Parts: sequence; structure tokens; C-alpha cells
Amino acid sequence: MRITDIQRCEVRPGRLVEWTLSPAAVETARALPEDSRPPAYIQESHIRTARSVREDGLFVPTWIGTAFDLPGRADLDTLQEALRAWTVRHETLRSGFRWAGPSGNELRRFTLDAGAVSLRREVVGDFTDADTLVRHLQQRFDVTADALRWPNLIYAAVLRSDSTSVYLAFDHSNVDAYSLQALPAEIHELYTAGAGAVGRPAASYIDFCEIERADADRIDDGHDVVARWRDFIRRCDGTLPRFPVDLGLPPGGALPAQKMLCEPLVDAAAAAAFEAYCRPHGGSLVGLLAATSLIVGELGGQSVYRTVVPFHTRARSRWSESVGWYVGGAPIEVPVAADLPGALRAVRAELQAARPLARIPLARVLQLLGTDFRPTSPDLYSIVSYVDTRGVPGSERWSELKTYGLIRVSYGDQLCAWVQRLHEGLWFASRYPDTDVAHKNLRLYVERLRDVITSVSLPVPVS
Repeated sequence: MRITDIQRCEVRPGRLVEWTLSPAAVETARALPEDSRPPAYIQESHIRTARSVREDGLFVPTWIGTAFDLPGRADLDTLQEALRAWTVRHETLRSGFRWAGPSGNELRRFTLDAGAVSLRREVVGDFTDADTLVRHLQQRFDVTADALRWPNLIYAAVLRSDSTSVYLAFDHSNVDAYSLQALPAEIHELYTAGAGAVGRPAASYIDFCEIERADADRIDDGHDVVARWRDFIRRCDGTLPRFPVDLGLPPGGALPAQKMLCEPLVDAAAAAAFEAYCRPHGGSLVGLLAATSLIVGELGGQSVYRTVVPFHTRARSRWSESVGWYVGGAPIEVPVAADLPGALRAVRAELQAARPLARIPLARVLQLLGTDFRPTSPDLYSIVSYVDTRGVPGSERWSELKTYGLIRVSYGDQLCAWVQRLHEGLWFASRYPDTDVAHKNLRLYVERLRDVITSVSLPVPVS
């Protein structure tokens, strides 16, 4: 599932149909009592940041989503039932939050019963121009899949005689990239099964939120995880790490607009050779971070590469098919090595030592440190992420079915990069500040990353 934005996911004209939760479902939700299960720390941090940024006068859409095709002109009743059944299956999609408490500053959950879920269908009309359709979809997703409203999801389909494109957008608080990757196959399965399909049961992300938060609340500011984050932040000059090359941002400036860069990185053969080369040290994630440490040393003159590595928190198999935001972060700091083998050894050692830190939500750690680095920016820190998607059900048909993971590019002062292993090779995507300096340095980073990856697949000279 190639990560991109709505402008580059092969949108084609056709008849647009949209689904949202029905007025009856929304009205039922208004009267619901409190659900005692709390928000995850990552959910609460996300929603509070969205409110802070909005209060400062800037609307920053943060939805993510997916796009994929169904063969032929879809039967709308069957597709609607598939979408409803999928929504019912994943409890977090029918759960939201209200501001409550004496000061109106506490987040309290409510959750709609499965039987109360119904969808409202609207035939928007025929679009003959792809650009006009793209603008409409982005505007609708911005308004509807918003962190500060509920429901904050929207489904759409564009019908044509030979195919149907399906689009689903969600506020990030309810889904992560893994959730999106599994989604197309689930919808295909439910749609093919027809009326009455219910799909397999899935564990609830809301239950995970309750368990994770209870575990996190047991630690105090003397915990080893808190101490390690405290030391890491101190060595980052009192903040969380940015991508360590010049992005052309003046200190104290307004939150900049962003752009997106996405493109193939290397083909399947080069990706396989790089994986084989890195496997003794832990695989392609280690290789990607090792290569990055070398490159930022070249581009930014850094002697140490510091970053936060995202890891999924689906530590138990019961959460493997659950939709939710199962992501934690682990800090690493790697002295810039002289060569790739040295960098691989350093990164592997750092990841092995740091990965357990991802189990404690960073928002809880920052709370214990008495520090908030995220009142005005939607991104807490810069990331370079890697995921191998080839084992996801249906991934072998993603290219054929024009399947994409969608990211909303709007405003932000961080550079976030994602590298995905697809059946076709490695895919690169990045969201970055819209400055000439950032574009130049990101372009240099991608070109050097490609060089490093392909260099290991070259034949070894015979002496």
C-alpha cells in the first residue's frame, strides 16, 4: 500500500456516493452515558494538540485514510452493508470523546452499541473532472474526519461502468498505518460475502487503551524509562529530535505549510539484496536507520544521529486484527560511523536497548517530566519509519487494485518519512516543510539513501 496524498492516488471521474453515520446513530450517541474506559495517552495528546492549534487560529487536518478499487460497478446496498459491518466490527470507530469535568478540560469516552450503528448514504453527483473530484474529497474529509468532532469518519465511492474506487478517511485517533493496510482485504471479503456478512470478531482497541493506560499510570518519575527519556531529551538540547538537516525554518516562525514527496526507492531485487545484507544485524529497519545516520552526518555535519523510532504496540496476538492507534516510540542515539557495517552494529545495539521504552506512552513520560513539547505543532518529533507490508492479506493485488494509504498534507514543522517494503520493491514517502532548503535537502537524502541501498547489491570487486 503506497503512502501518498489524495492528489496522487489515481482519482478518476465518476458518480460520487458518500456515507457517514446516520443522524439516528448520532442522536443516540448524544444521550449515551460515559464509558469508563479512558482514552489512550496517544489519543488524548492528539486531541488536545488539535484543540490547542485550533484555538491559535490554524485549522490543521490530521486525517489518514485509504483508497482502493472494487471490480465493476459496485452494488451500493451490498457495499453499504459491508462498510456498516466493518464499522461494527471495530469498536473504536463507534466511540468518541466529550469534554467534561468541573473545568470542562477532561476527556470522557462514550461508545455506541453495535446494534445502533447505521449509515446514511448520499449520492453527491457525477464528476467529469478528476481535479474537481479531488478538491471535493479533500474538503469533505477535512471537515468530517476531524479530531474535534464526532463521528470523525467518512466513506466514499466513485462508481464507473468498469470499476468502483472506494475511499475511507478517519481522524488519526482511531487508526494507524497497520489498520489501513488490513482494511481493503476486509472490505473486499465482506462485499464479496454479500448481505448479512458479519466478518470475524476483532479485539477492541478501547480495551487495549484501558489496559495500556493502567500500566502506564503505575510508573512514577523515578522509573527507569522516564530517566532514560529525561537523559535523551537533555542531550537533544531540551527538546525532542528534529530531522538533523537544515529545513530552512526561521526560529520562532509560524507553523509552515507542508509538501509531500513520494516515489519508488529501489526495485524488488535491490530491496531483497539490501535485506539480505542487513539481516545479520536485524534486517532492513536497522539498515535504513544506519544509512540515515551516515547520510545526515554527510548533509548536516552531525557527529551523533538522534531520533525516535516508531514501533507498533500489538505485543499480543489478540490485537493483531484490531483497528486502532497501536504505536509507541523509542529514542535512539547513534554515533555517526565511518561506514555502513559500523553503522549497522551501532544501530542494532541501540534498537535492542531502546525498544522496550516504546511500551510506555511518551505522553505519560512527558507528563511525569512536567514537559509538553506539543502545544502548537501536530508532530511531536521527526520520524523515519520502515514497515514490510508483503505479508498483509491481499497485498499482492494492491498495485492492480490501485490501493493507497492516504496522508493529509497541511501544516507542520517536522520532516516525517516512511519507507515501505512492497512486492515491487521499496517505496519512499515524506511530509516536509514547504521551503526550498527543505526540498533540496530531502531530495539529497533520498538520492543518497538510494545510493546506499543499491551499493550493497553491487558485485564485490575481485582483487
